Amino acid sequence: MSRIASHLADLQLQIVKTCAKRRIFKHYVQLVAVSKRHSADSIREAYAAGQRDFGENQVQEAVDKISTLSDLDINWHMIGAIQSRKCKDIAQHFDWVQSLDRLKVANKLNEHRDENQAPLNVLIQVNLFGESQKAGVNSTECKKLAHEIMQLPRLKLRGLMALPPKQVDPQAQSQQFEQIHQLYRELQAAYPQLDTLSMGMSGDYEQAILAGSTMIRLGTAIFGERA
Repeated sequence: MSRIASHLADLQLQIVKTCAKRRIFKHYVQLVAVSKRHSADSIREAYAAGQRDFGENQVQEAVDKISTLSDLDINWHMIGAIQSRKCKDIAQHFDWVQSLDRLKVANKLNEHRDENQAPLNVLIQVNLFGESQKAGVNSTECKKLAHEIMQLPRLKLRGLMALPPKQVDPQAQSQQFEQIHQLYRELQAAYPQLDTLSMGMSGDYEQAILAGSTMIRLGTAIFGERA
């Protein structure tokens, strides 16, 4: 078994154990392998071990990998900040956009998504803790943006993505995750078809799962440190 395959096997086991603490099933937590600045060969190795979802945050790097790995049925996730001029490439090449936080970008993604493609899965990025260095909308803006996205036929709103502040205290981290989960539940009450809450990374994914995350984004824990 390769190093990456071993890491993935260990993570899946840990996900199962963590889910058991909440009495939820493993398939409710989807693992996205954050492959930014990792090689196409590493992605291929993870794919051979059963991984199907990969996250990138640089459009040109991602498009090159998507072309190189076009023989694989990978689900590609855009997880980085989105520039308006990159919307065409994103809309045409990705399956998911996790970092949507502006109506202008939503409109451009909808405009450039080919009508022969399946609707682009999108998550609204939220920033509930006022971090100026991070993108994302607050709870009020989130609900307004969700309503507007629902009017766009080539986008499919799936839920929320969050990158909350890192905390030394696990309890404080858990409280932040729970606040995000509460907003997700409120949005889900208005739009019952929503099914995805993407939060949790290599250092805190277990707390995120316990707070209700359905999708986690792990890079270092799978591929090791980036070059």
